[in-house]
Amino acid sequence: MHTGKGRVRVMSSGERPLQEVVFLTVAEVASVMRVSKMTVYRLVHSGELPAIRVGRSFRVPEQAVHEYLKESYVRLESA
Repeated sequence: MHTGKGRVRVMSSGERPLQEVVFLTVAEVASVMRVSKMTVYRLVHSGELPAIRVGRSFRVPEQAVHEYLKESYVRLESA
């Protein structure tokens, strides 16, 4: 992958080319996760949910939301 200024970055096997990444707004992430926008902002600011800044807004890769939810899945055992 070409990053400009003569640098080339090699993508890892799990990475998708940037043009194929789907980005969600904070409001869209909140809707998917069924939480408030403030909760999403807290996750982004704490580093638990990766995001990029576009002007004054954040965009979150859709795959990152799915991975966060998968990692946060809690299994309840029968008592």
